[in-house]
Amino acid sequence: MLGLPRGEVFLVPWFAEWVKEFDMEKKRIVEVIGQYIVNVHHIGSTAVNGLSAKPIIDIAIEINHFLDGEQCVTALQGLGYSYRGINVLPERHYFSKGEPRTHQIHMYQTGNRYLLEQINFRDYLRSNELARSEYQQLKLNLANVNKNDKHKYAEGKTEFVKSILDKGSL
Repeated sequence: MLGLPRGEVFLVPWFAEWVKEFDMEKKRIVEVIGQYIVNVHHIGSTAVNGLSAKPIIDIAIEINHFLDGEQCVTALQGLGYSYRGINVLPERHYFSKGEPRTHQIHMYQTGNRYLLEQINFRDYLRSNELARSEYQQLKLNLANVNKNDKHKYAEGKTEFVKSILDKGSL
């Protein structure tokens, strides 16, 4: 299952097909903008086996030079992505696909701290069952009380994410 209608927040149980969907989408992306790509990462909760998630595939694309992101817009639009610019989220080019939204791309310059945090947080949850379980419960609670407010839902996760990233082992 993929697709989150605009303005809604809900979670679905982790679905193994999300990994296959990421792999297929990664292949399509590499085919059209591969010359700019350093790496493509599956990030967010759909990348963590067993973690409930909003049904959107989050993709992080590493590029050598931030301005190269502008060279990728037309090709990604050809894959159905809408370019949302660089002012939606900090230090990244942001793209979304579908209505309801099924995929989103966060395009970062290699070494960007937000990219590293995304990867480190994902990897920590993948390897730490207790943290994954705590995060799962927090997300379920937040989704329940913020069904129509994605910003409050996201804000409610911030302290937990920061506490993991601050552990220093990341």
